[in-house]
Amino acid sequence: MVAAKTLQTSARAWVLPPIALTDGAVESLKWLALTLMTVDHINKYLLHETVPAMFAIGRLALPIFAFVLAFNLARPGTLARGVYGRLIKRLAIVGAVASAPFIALGGLAWGWWPLNVLAMLLVAVSVIYLVELGGRARIALAVLVFVVGGAFVEFWWPGVAMCLGAWRYCKRPSWPALVVWIGSTAALFVINQNLWALAAIPAIFAATGLQVSVPRLQRVFYGYYPAHLCVLWAARECCN
Repeated sequence: MVAAKTLQTSARAWVLPPIALTDGAVESLKWLALTLMTVDHINKYLLHETVPAMFAIGRLALPIFAFVLAFNLARPGTLARGVYGRLIKRLAIVGAVASAPFIALGGLAWGWWPLNVLAMLLVAVSVIYLVELGGRARIALAVLVFVVGGAFVEFWWPGVAMCLGAWRYCKRPSWPALVVWIGSTAALFVINQNLWALAAIPAIFAATGLQVSVPRLQRVFYGYYPAHLCVLWAARECCN
């Protein structure tokens, strides 16, 4: 009897917690990521990455953005409501618009590679959509999109895999999903040359149960991303 209770207690200890966030908490994370991204881009494009603290905290922006995207896609009924189609179209259009200032800011190989972060999110959403639809052919296509698409976008395969791992964990917490999520976030070390991105994960779990009222401005990010790149480009040109 004692042994059985011990086993039950041990089993409960290994159960992974779900991530239950209020809408206000999700929006707070989105605004936090937006702020961190702006700080990082000011340091990168205007200050030539001379402020280590700005660079460090900027590494948290992508993991938080990726999680917010994954969390929203993991909501019940996402597939039935046609969310994927609308999101894919939006990411493709705004990503293309943002390419002009993104390329103008420079620092890219061959003048255009890799494609901006919206292209990375587009690849991730496309892969998740195919996985959601299911079937061998679609899963095979999802793998192809992951492999080929990941080669052309910012943050490469680790960035795409981070979205996938977070999405799977939000759908149903499991150790494999958590390993993919944390492992791909850690793999950003190849790009960032530090592990600051991992700090985003405990921050996300800490937001569970956060009760705040933040208005949902769904399309602000899509306008803000290309707009802030244009402002940074103009500011840099004026300073030169």
